[in-house]
Amino acid sequence: MTTRTDTRSPAPHAADSHDLIRLHGARVNNLKDVSVEIPKRRLTVFTGVSGSGKSSLVFSTIAAESQRMINETYSTFVQGFMPTLARPEVDVLEGLTTAIIVDQQRMGADPRSTVGTATDANAMLRILFSRLGQPHIGSPSAFAFNVASVRASGAITVERGAGKTKAVKQTFTRTGGMCPRCEGRGTVSDIDLTQLYDDSKSLAEGAFTIPGWKSDSFWTVRVYAESGFVDPNKPIRKYTKKELRDFLYGEPTKVKVDGVNLTYEGLIPKVQKSFLSKDPDALQPHIRAFVDRAVTFTACPECGGTRLSEAARSSRIGGINIADACAMQISDLAEWVRGLGEPSVAPLLAALLHTLDSFVEIGLGYLSLERPSGTLSGGEAQRVKMIRHLGSALTDVTYVFDEPTIGLHPHDIQRMNDLLLRLRDKGNTVLVVEHKPETIAIADHVVDLGPGAGTAGGTVCFEGTVEGLRAGGTITGRHFDDRASLKPTVRTPTGKLEIRGATSHNLQGVDVDIPLGVLCLVTGVAGSGKSSLIHGSVPASAGVVSIDQSAVRGSRRSNPATYTGLLDPIRKAFAKANGVKPALFSANSEGACPDCNGAGVIYTDLAMMAGVATTCEECEGKRFQASVLDHHLGGRDISEVLAMSVTEAEEFFGGGEARTPAAHAILDRLADVGLGYLSLGQPLTTLSGGERQRLKLATHMAEKGGVYVLDEPTTGLHLADVEQLLGLLDRLVDSGKSVIVIEHHQAVMAHADWIVDLGPGAGHDGGRIVFEGTPSDLVAARSTLTGEHLAAYVGT
Repeated sequence: MTTRTDTRSPAPHAADSHDLIRLHGARVNNLKDVSVEIPKRRLTVFTGVSGSGKSSLVFSTIAAESQRMINETYSTFVQGFMPTLARPEVDVLEGLTTAIIVDQQRMGADPRSTVGTATDANAMLRILFSRLGQPHIGSPSAFAFNVASVRASGAITVERGAGKTKAVKQTFTRTGGMCPRCEGRGTVSDIDLTQLYDDSKSLAEGAFTIPGWKSDSFWTVRVYAESGFVDPNKPIRKYTKKELRDFLYGEPTKVKVDGVNLTYEGLIPKVQKSFLSKDPDALQPHIRAFVDRAVTFTACPECGGTRLSEAARSSRIGGINIADACAMQISDLAEWVRGLGEPSVAPLLAALLHTLDSFVEIGLGYLSLERPSGTLSGGEAQRVKMIRHLGSALTDVTYVFDEPTIGLHPHDIQRMNDLLLRLRDKGNTVLVVEHKPETIAIADHVVDLGPGAGTAGGTVCFEGTVEGLRAGGTITGRHFDDRASLKPTVRTPTGKLEIRGATSHNLQGVDVDIPLGVLCLVTGVAGSGKSSLIHGSVPASAGVVSIDQSAVRGSRRSNPATYTGLLDPIRKAFAKANGVKPALFSANSEGACPDCNGAGVIYTDLAMMAGVATTCEECEGKRFQASVLDHHLGGRDISEVLAMSVTEAEEFFGGGEARTPAAHAILDRLADVGLGYLSLGQPLTTLSGGERQRLKLATHMAEKGGVYVLDEPTTGLHLADVEQLLGLLDRLVDSGKSVIVIEHHQAVMAHADWIVDLGPGAGHDGGRIVFEGTPSDLVAARSTLTGEHLAAYVGT
């Protein structure tokens, strides 16, 4: 009897049918009932102009719902300690997997946070030195600059049976690695007393030069003048030693001034609490300028800026202490660790080497572990976050990236592409929001959003392959193969900015003349010293207006009108037309709706569940009292003006009864940077990264200065928007300004009048000028990496 073999293929397993992430009816921010199907275990790139809804779809809908559903698997007790996430406004969202978000959020600027502490590399180094370091000084905490040494002794009460107690003497010792002088910060602050007061005057004559300290103020000046500790009529320079000590360093003491009980405290601790304990970015501009003048930060003289105690620095492995190891370039540190070869700590060395090699592989080998994490650019911060995922054994998860090529030279983009493909090939779903054609080209699937930005966007214009995108006729498809050509003629410099012997960070005694009156581009691979050269070496006296990559700060009450200062002339125009106070036309002041306090919505906290925001019934979301909306300017009330787009408002305030030149000038600048579609009252929290960058650019364009420094202004810009940016840069130069741009984008390189190229590599392999000249000379020479890539880009 013969056995029959069934050659038919088995029916597909039900579990294998879930190969798509299906999304229907997404309405988050500006999305208009978007429906897409995203293939799993593939690389999908989301494209579209800045503000078209890419981040709303990928981060605020898909990634947010994945994280919310994972959080719901924990008990309500645990959820109470976790961030509460609202359910995105979407009809159907199925096929989700665990999402790992690698975004561009800057790492915390806490002075105690470094690249090493943020990536576990420091923790492993501390264990290594606690095991192999000679002399042995203690556990890993003895090498931690965030742990202070503590000693304590005293009696503790121990309860015995039958209600008896017994006092027992106990001692407690913890050895930490923190430098006691700078408390692990690496720098000490010194206050310039000449910025606090004029010592030739007495307090009665108004000696204080601190902003806001008025002579009749109880809380500041009078508490010193009438405290009895100093003579208010004697010039400060004539104080005795005791008077000066009480005046500057006096301990908090209760005093009475005009029958009011107040606390007297020395001037220096008072200034430190009032100004220095606050986030500098949150201070008003004139207060921040005062702090910058009055406070100087120098490397701690006790630890030499290493943050570590003398004991921690005394323990060495082969002549290297932990401070030396953290100061090394990571690529050099990896070689040092590789040479240790100590079998007793082999697993630790393998894990540490994997982390350090990941830095090198991802293009960050030029960093050092002691680098403060707050000084990393958005692109560097995102790549540091990627490190912990590179060697992960997890599969079938969704990795979500926000423009991973930001801050990368064209030479480094291929390396980033290889990493994205490797994550995909391990069986993961990779979702990337991106503008660079080099990364879009490697996608398995493309979702193009648009057609415009803001209210003109929020729809899917194309879904399919890269070849289909090219032929699809969308804005992205039409611009995909755009290549800027070299300018036939370049401008002639009107002067030069001399930089001599620049040694900031990795610069190696650089001498360079930056031409003025032209569009000058500074380029080079990531870590070659571009920002160090411009931000660290250009003299402040040159009248520089610097527009860097720092975050735009603002709450949900902030909007383009408040951020740019546009609301001030608008309020004054309304007040003048109606004969009332300007404060009535502010939703953060007297004009605010009393029910929602000017927020437009009422927030209900639901503990561990997501809070609910409901439109205020009193003002119907308009944010103002009803009586305020009775006042009109040009036939519109204040809420209708804030609902206008920049383009509409530009026309409204440009002529007729509502003509307001101050408001019109600000609106012109917003339109110049391509933000004509934004509504004036749109919360800042809903703007995309590219929109925030351009909002900051529009604000700084009003500042008086002859030299504009722009740090990667193409960040977050679509291929079509780059053309508009080039036009704006040309207008700035043609108006008599000098523009210095730190940039990697080849279209900006081709459009420049002069290029300064740094390199040849990153870290200690960079820091030198490898080319100075016109773009055409750079292309003709092809002597640098930048020259080779620019030549390939312009097709010569």
